[in-house]
Amino acid sequence: MHSTTRRSFAAGLASALSASRVAGANDRVGIGYIGVGNRGDQVHDAFLEYADNQTVALCDLRDDYMDHAARKSRGAPARYRDYRRLLDDKNVDAVVISTPDHWHAIQTIDACRAGKDVYVEKPLSLTVVEGRRMVAVARETNRVTQVGIHRRSAPFLREAAEFVRSGGIGHVTVAKGYNIRNEWPRGIGKPASGSPPNEEEWDRWLGPAPLVPYTPNRTYYDFRWFWHYSGGQVTNFGVHYMDMLRWSIGAESPTAVMAMGGHYAVEDNREVPDTAEVVWEFPGGTLMTFSQYNANGAPGNVQGAEMEIRGTKGTLYIHGNRWEVVPERVADRELFARTPVDRAGDRLWQASRREVIEAKAVQGSQSTTFHARNFLDCVRSRQTCHCDIETGHLSTAATLIANVALRTRRFLEWDGKAERFTNHDEANRHLHYQYRAPYTLG
Repeated sequence: MHSTTRRSFAAGLASALSASRVAGANDRVGIGYIGVGNRGDQVHDAFLEYADNQTVALCDLRDDYMDHAARKSRGAPARYRDYRRLLDDKNVDAVVISTPDHWHAIQTIDACRAGKDVYVEKPLSLTVVEGRRMVAVARETNRVTQVGIHRRSAPFLREAAEFVRSGGIGHVTVAKGYNIRNEWPRGIGKPASGSPPNEEEWDRWLGPAPLVPYTPNRTYYDFRWFWHYSGGQVTNFGVHYMDMLRWSIGAESPTAVMAMGGHYAVEDNREVPDTAEVVWEFPGGTLMTFSQYNANGAPGNVQGAEMEIRGTKGTLYIHGNRWEVVPERVADRELFARTPVDRAGDRLWQASRREVIEAKAVQGSQSTTFHARNFLDCVRSRQTCHCDIETGHLSTAATLIANVALRTRRFLEWDGKAERFTNHDEANRHLHYQYRAPYTLG
């Protein structure tokens, strides 16, 4: 049994943090933050662990969010209500974008064209078309990009992915991810629609999304339960699992997807499902599934793990801070006995079952600080980040087409190179949407 201890992990992290702090103030990367509530605050904290960067600008629609971020920052960052003014700031070398999903494409493209390197939160985009355009512009402008699928930079998960890719558990037939949280009965509630507290703020929050009546549930964190701004938990949590599992099996894109689910039980005004099952098929003979159970909190597997990868030689379970391999017991005989005449042989078969790999357990952390460190290093070296925009797009696109399957209730065949469905023209209309004027996809 191999194990990486908490103490050795902590020592390694402390060493990395200490090494990063030798940079002088004149060598710091100036970072502007677009969106500093909730996840934006968490990512800001991750970058603040390192002394070789400085928060030089903040942008948000809420002053209290900017007040909170400014108190943590070294120095006195500039403040903006319009992200375009932040992009004009010459002190900003790179931006961190943690706005709602429907803003990611426009802001990332504008940042690249303004000559800024970009760390953009997951999911990369709201639509497949947006994601591909973001990749194209990042390449055209030669920007360093990192998508906030931060498990890519966690050392213990990098080891897990390599272990699976190298054949450690044999041929992977099934890989699963779970989003389990009991939100029944009231979920996010049913606040009434009405006039927004601030018409201008509401209009700017919506951005390219359709103009609809204001409700608090469509703003800030609760936006994740509405289709105009998010892909729901299939993209919110599902993209983390898709990326980790896709990385582990060494695949780029699925060949087919199907999904079922709906708003079955939770008594709120969400649009996305509270219960769903998604199945993708990948080349080489692997099924991948995402199970979303938000009206029941029972574990999805025997270990209560976030993810499981089932191979012919064993199963790898991934938890928030560890992964573990449970070996399969296999038989020397090709087939087990099936009739009373073969009972003696059956006993022989039972006795000959054996484990062909060793159990293995590794501990670690999936802290965003590793991902922030990788981005800062790549801003300096101009190397490719652990989760650059192409990688983030492929994982995000796979989850976005799952929502298309869910909404069309169809089995959909997917051409990953053309990024089109090949057996259902109507489904291709869900690969993008018409932006509200005057917004455009640059």
